[in-house]
Amino acid sequence: MNKLFFYFTVIVFLSLSGCSNNSDPTAQASTAQSLETEPTGIDPFWHDATVYFMLLDRFNNGNPSNDKAYGRYKESAYLRGLHGGDLQGVINKIDEGYFSKLGVDAIWFTPVVEQIHDQDEGWGATYAYHGYWPKDWTAVDKAFGTEEELNLLIQRAREKGIKVLLDVIINHTGPVTKTDTKWPDGWVRMTPECTWDSFAGNVSCGLNSNLPDIKTESDEDTPLPKFLLDKWQEEGRLSQELAELDAFFQRTQLPRAPKNYIVKWLTDWVKEYGVDGFRVDTAKHVEPEIWSVLKQEAQYSLELWRANNPEQVTHDMPFFMVGEVMHFGVNGFKDTAKGTRNYDFGDKQVDFYNYGMDSLINMGFVEHAHMSYEELFSLYDRELQAGPLKGAGILNYVVSHDDPEPYDPDRAQPFKTANKLMLSPGAAQIYYGDEVSRPIDKIDTSDAKLRLPMDWASLESTETQQILSHWQKLGQFRQQHQALGSGRHQMLLAQPYTFARVLDDQRKVVVALEADPGKKTIRLSEVWPDGTKLLDHYSNQQTTVQNGQVSITSEYGTVLLAPQR
Repeated sequence: MNKLFFYFTVIVFLSLSGCSNNSDPTAQASTAQSLETEPTGIDPFWHDATVYFMLLDRFNNGNPSNDKAYGRYKESAYLRGLHGGDLQGVINKIDEGYFSKLGVDAIWFTPVVEQIHDQDEGWGATYAYHGYWPKDWTAVDKAFGTEEELNLLIQRAREKGIKVLLDVIINHTGPVTKTDTKWPDGWVRMTPECTWDSFAGNVSCGLNSNLPDIKTESDEDTPLPKFLLDKWQEEGRLSQELAELDAFFQRTQLPRAPKNYIVKWLTDWVKEYGVDGFRVDTAKHVEPEIWSVLKQEAQYSLELWRANNPEQVTHDMPFFMVGEVMHFGVNGFKDTAKGTRNYDFGDKQVDFYNYGMDSLINMGFVEHAHMSYEELFSLYDRELQAGPLKGAGILNYVVSHDDPEPYDPDRAQPFKTANKLMLSPGAAQIYYGDEVSRPIDKIDTSDAKLRLPMDWASLESTETQQILSHWQKLGQFRQQHQALGSGRHQMLLAQPYTFARVLDDQRKVVVALEADPGKKTIRLSEVWPDGTKLLDHYSNQQTTVQNGQVSITSEYGTVLLAPQR
């Protein structure tokens, strides 16, 4: 059993033994601060999961009535205003089976907490459409929906077997605007700006001149901002919020420092709704010890939710955290120390897996995707099976919301892009629109070029349907066969390129890519004995192994083989 999971199971059992299921046992458990945890290895589910990531505002508008919440009527710069995507839009797509047809295991959307209300002029008349400019960590932004809709989304996803990851921030608040007050000096710093050349040059600094940096190094008791207290008072929840904070700090014995307030606010979403995990934003810009605290408190909160909602519990996996560490990647990518999984700040190296992270976003995949299939797959097999990332998780992607150099930016090779992402060892992140070849903007040159709204009307074209169908077939095959993302890789034939992935004697797959249409003979080496009945999941044809090979006749160039069930 995972040691961290066991630790929290014991804590929660002891805490609940004298409490009703409707109470928070705040007096009986405590959180240890700043502890580096012993790495225990990622849960098998997350090792090869398919995660669908969406910029919530740009995905699907399910409730147009909330589009101008908080009086956000000002004209914005190009691609920097709110486009209306919301939680109801995601619920609608869950109900339609959109994610299920793609073989998605988990969905992750940009932060939903309440954002600054006004525009930041320094970014070119920009509203916080992206969700990364928090104003109040305890409320859902009205433009994105309501707490009830967030709860409903998680429930509907759970019914479909889909996990939900919330995107969380501790590093910074939203910018200061004409109407959005700066947090007090005890909470944030405005200078210096980050220099990126050392640990302090990444952590004890602001990412830019108008993005207040939370003083995450502080352990000083710090009063809450007056504007926040006034806001809660106006909303009729001041007494409740203060009582919950008192109980939290009494139980954990953590100082009332800014970082610990935010830990409490973030893990409340887990306690209330049973969130499965966090995607951690700007992880390298915060002292790593706080991520261990966040993980511990999130696990505690998840166990409490399970105890209070036994009828909704669908699995007993530990709480999951995946971190964004800019320039971390496989095989010594950029700032990753070669031959290790350490991030190198220049004067200090940090293994974020030792600080609560089960997985890290693999920013090297975009570069590695330019390799041939065999070079790519073999590299990732070595790194994950026998290299420095053995037992750890990585999340590969080809496009993201802020990587300025996506793979295939012209969307000229949608089928090859899908093959490289969905068939590589490790976990895969589909960024909204990858599966329909959503274009990357040619006008804006900033990160906004990566954030065009999802064009649902494009699904009416035959070409887009063919691309989507390819992603769906790969996604479903990946979801049904753990060997694809977690098994040992072996090339069987160079042309057509054919490989096997073997997890154990019972879990094996063979894939052939870019074969000729028509009749295809696929050599299987000794993966399965003669007489084994297989199903090609791409053409949905049955076949039988004879003389160490199978024959498939189809119009497709892709073959996805596994034993019939």
